[in-house]
Amino acid sequence: MIISDIQRNGTEIIRVEVSEFKGRELINMRIWYSSIDQNSGEQVYKPTQKGFALNIEKFGDLKDAVARLEQFISDRSLGIQPEQFKEAVLTESGAPEPQEDADLDENDKQA
Repeated sequence: MIISDIQRNGTEIIRVEVSEFKGRELINMRIWYSSIDQNSGEQVYKPTQKGFALNIEKFGDLKDAVARLEQFISDRSLGIQPEQFKEAVLTESGAPEPQEDADLDENDKQA
């Protein structure tokens, strides 16, 4: 299901859609380019390999990232130094690595 087409430039769009692959619902964001259909002569869009698919269960994370981007743009437009968000350090399993609080001394960390 096509959710939205965002004009990227004169010949390309970014298509946001929800699809299913191997029983999983995915959010797809992919660049499509303008082409002329050889049979009809009409302009059509065809997908490129550039883009990504995200499990729909990760929509909350995507929404959070867009909200942070919105705050960044807002702060910058007001001349405020945008806050730097910490990047998550991932373990081999793909889970975020726990971050220790630098303000705690060694005795507090053991508690």
